[in-house]
Amino acid sequence: MALCLKQVFSKDKTFRPRKRFEPGTQRFELYKKAQASLKSGLDLRSVVRLPPGENIDDWIAVHVVDFFNRINLIYGTMAERCSETSCPVMAGGPRYEYRWQDERQYRRPAKLSAPRYMALLMDWIESLINDEDVFPTRVGVPFPKNFQQVCTKILTRLFRVFVHVYIHHFDSILSMGAEAHVNTCYKHFYYFIREFSLVDQRELEPLREMTERICH
Repeated sequence: MALCLKQVFSKDKTFRPRKRFEPGTQRFELYKKAQASLKSGLDLRSVVRLPPGENIDDWIAVHVVDFFNRINLIYGTMAERCSETSCPVMAGGPRYEYRWQDERQYRRPAKLSAPRYMALLMDWIESLINDEDVFPTRVGVPFPKNFQQVCTKILTRLFRVFVHVYIHHFDSILSMGAEAHVNTCYKHFYYFIREFSLVDQRELEPLREMTERICH
């Protein structure tokens, strides 16, 4: 890629500071390894594979945080074009509607505008990745037994951001000259979730045709 995402998307428009890995930790070393592979121009299908001898939960954790940062950056740049008026429902075209549910304010699935859904989603993910009981950073502290289930839920909801952005804001992607960059981020995300079977196939249906075009 001629430009990096930071050059395409304005830092000032992101929702929140990027989540970073502490230097000197195993997670930081894995992150550096993953980034080096990405920059080397290797096939993205190869890049997502678990390196020999590495812990799968560490590898998933690194990627969940990285995808959160990248997708937050993409949507944050387009947020001013995704309003209560333009997107009164969080949807992916006329066939798919996403409702929000959590353990606090919305205990039952709630129909929300896209910007409200996105704000709640990013807050929810940020709280999880900053929770030491879910994403432990201290050496020797194990991941919880349901860690991959939590990551499946995070990644499933992040996929819905791609669905909404591609279907409802593709003109914004084009106008920013960002199509190649968003496509690369999507392909990286898609190959990762497929490599480890982290998102149900039915959730991928809204972007099936586009995925077949750019990922196969």
